[in-house]
Amino acid sequence: MNRRQWMIGAGGIAVLGGGATLFTLYGMGSSSDYATRMAALRAPLADPALAVDLVRYATLAPNGHNTQPWRFRVGNKRIDILPDFSRRTPVVDPDDHHVFVSLGAAAENLMLASAARGQPGALRFDPGEGVVRFDHDSAQAIRSPLFDAIPKRQSTRTDYDGRAVGTAELDMLARAAAVPGVDLVLLTDRIRIGHLRDLMVAGNSAQMADAAFVRELKTWLRFNPRRALQTGDGLYSVASGSPALPDRIGPPAFDWLATPASQNRAYARQIDSSAGIAVFLGAAADPEHWVAVGQSCQRFALQATALGLKHAFINQPVEVPGLRPELAALVGAPGRRPDIVMRFGYGPTMPWSPRRPVAAVMVA
Repeated sequence: MNRRQWMIGAGGIAVLGGGATLFTLYGMGSSSDYATRMAALRAPLADPALAVDLVRYATLAPNGHNTQPWRFRVGNKRIDILPDFSRRTPVVDPDDHHVFVSLGAAAENLMLASAARGQPGALRFDPGEGVVRFDHDSAQAIRSPLFDAIPKRQSTRTDYDGRAVGTAELDMLARAAAVPGVDLVLLTDRIRIGHLRDLMVAGNSAQMADAAFVRELKTWLRFNPRRALQTGDGLYSVASGSPALPDRIGPPAFDWLATPASQNRAYARQIDSSAGIAVFLGAAADPEHWVAVGQSCQRFALQATALGLKHAFINQPVEVPGLRPELAALVGAPGRRPDIVMRFGYGPTMPWSPRRPVAAVMVA
C-alpha cells in the first residue's frame, strides 16, 4: 500500500507562477465539490445498515497507488472480497503482494463495520480462488474505537511535528496490530530510524531511475479535483500538499520538479519528523499471509487514528528486492521478507484521497 507523492518546491512554484494561473483556473474542478464528495463517502453507516454500506466502509482502506484493486460479492450472510487484477501495478508489485495486502486492509474494515451494526463474523482466505471470505451472523453489536476511526483514517504524506509517542500509546498500537501470522517491529530510536531513512532514500533513487516504474506511477497521478473525481482513484497530488494543476501541465511539471534528489530530501525530512517506524512481517511470503499483514497494518493505522496520530506508508525498502535483506537485518529478522513499512507521528489533516463509487466495485 505505497503512496507516492511529488514535491514542488518554492522555486518551482515561482517559475510556474502566473503561467499556471493564466492556464488553469478553470478546467481543474472545485476543491469544495471534491471535499463534499469525499465527505459523503465517509458518512456514518446507514440505519439499518445495508451490505453496500459495509462495502463503502471497506473501500476506505489504504491500498497500493490507490488503485483500489478489489471487488465485492454479497451473498447470504457472506461477503467475498476478490482481487481485481485489472488494477494491478506489475512494475512496482510484480507478485501482487500489494494487491493482497490491500484486500486484507479492506477486509478488516468490513469486519469491524459489520460487527458494529450487529453482524459480527470471521474472515478466512480461500487459496483456491484467491478470495477473502467474510461470513457473518446476527448478534449483539460490537462497536470499537477502531471502527469509529475508519472514516477518519488517512495516509498523511507530509511532515509531522517530531513529538515522541508515549510508551502506553506504543503498547496500544502493538496490541491492536496483533494478528496471527504477522510480526510487528516498532523503531523509535533515532539510530535505527536513521538507517531506515537511508534505505528509503536508496529505494526511491532506484525506483526513480527505472523508466518503467516512472511510467507506471504517472498513470496513477491525479493533479486536480476534476480528474480525481472523474476517475475516483489514483494519487491525488493535493492530498500530499502539492498545488492543483491542469492535466496538460501536471505530467511535465512532475518530470521537471519531482527529481530523485528533491524527493529524497522530502522523504528524509518526513522520516526525521516522525515519532517512529512500524515494520510488518508475515510468517510466509504467500497471499494468505499478505492478507493477514493487511489486516494487521490496518488495525495499527486505525488505532493510531483513534489516538490522534497520523501515518503514511514508505514501502520503497520492501519494493526494491535488493534492499529487503538489509531491512530484515535492521529489524532483527534476517532471512525474512518485510512486507509493509509505515511511519507514524503527530501531524496535520490533509485532503482525502479519492474513492470509486460502491457500485463500481460490486459484482454479482
